[in-house]
Amino acid sequence: MTFDLLSCQFVLAARRVVQFPPGMAGNVLRGALGSALREALCADDYARIFEPTGGGPSGLSDRPRPFVIRCAALNGRVIQPGERFCFGLHLFDMRNSALEHFTQAFSRWANLISVEHAAVTVDLDAGRAPVSRIRVEFQTPTELKSAAGDANDFPVLLARARDRVSALRSLYGAGPLEIDFRGVAERARSVKTVRSEFRPVSIERRSRRTGQRHGIGGLVGFTEYEGDLAEFLPYLEAASFTGVGRHCTWGNGHIHTEILADHI
Repeated sequence: MTFDLLSCQFVLAARRVVQFPPGMAGNVLRGALGSALREALCADDYARIFEPTGGGPSGLSDRPRPFVIRCAALNGRVIQPGERFCFGLHLFDMRNSALEHFTQAFSRWANLISVEHAAVTVDLDAGRAPVSRIRVEFQTPTELKSAAGDANDFPVLLARARDRVSALRSLYGAGPLEIDFRGVAERARSVKTVRSEFRPVSIERRSRRTGQRHGIGGLVGFTEYEGDLAEFLPYLEAASFTGVGRHCTWGNGHIHTEILADHI
């Protein structure tokens, strides 16, 4: 069982000054992409890519968007006319690839220099060597909500990663995960948090449509976990591409997992 995606790297040259305020690069690209897609595509294609509606898996009110933007390196930068800049995009719609639509849209906003892309396959089946300690870095603001327990507890993180991967795979890939969800959750509860360091990041965006302000911040830092972790690593690897938590389409919730030596 696998999770498949297309990992893309866009290189553009600005036509005018482009400002990326600290923590807002994803929001700037969100506005530019939304406007360009609306101009470039028919209403059905625009809705499918940028504003998917209808009930989603796992009780979601709307379907998750079939892509994630990786642009944290642009935060705080001011791009001058003619200057090049780059960002990543992960595309999960493997049955109806939207790469051409994204290329067309970004070409309307800036001068397209190049687009590189590569297929990525994450093997979700267990069978790796035993792993007893890991560190998960939350590299961009992450907000994980939980009805019970701390949001950085391993069962919460694993559930968010697993459910997001399952939703994207079900809607845009090979289909729902064929796993024992209850059994995976039960085994995840045996994993313990042994160390955490976080700092809050407060950021707000203003909706062009409603004028309302919305918080898009979260926590950055790391947590170290101990336990029987091998079977969970593929889901955390997949989540490094999908993101976890709120606003992950625009770059939030970017995690990276490192295997640590056994603690003695």
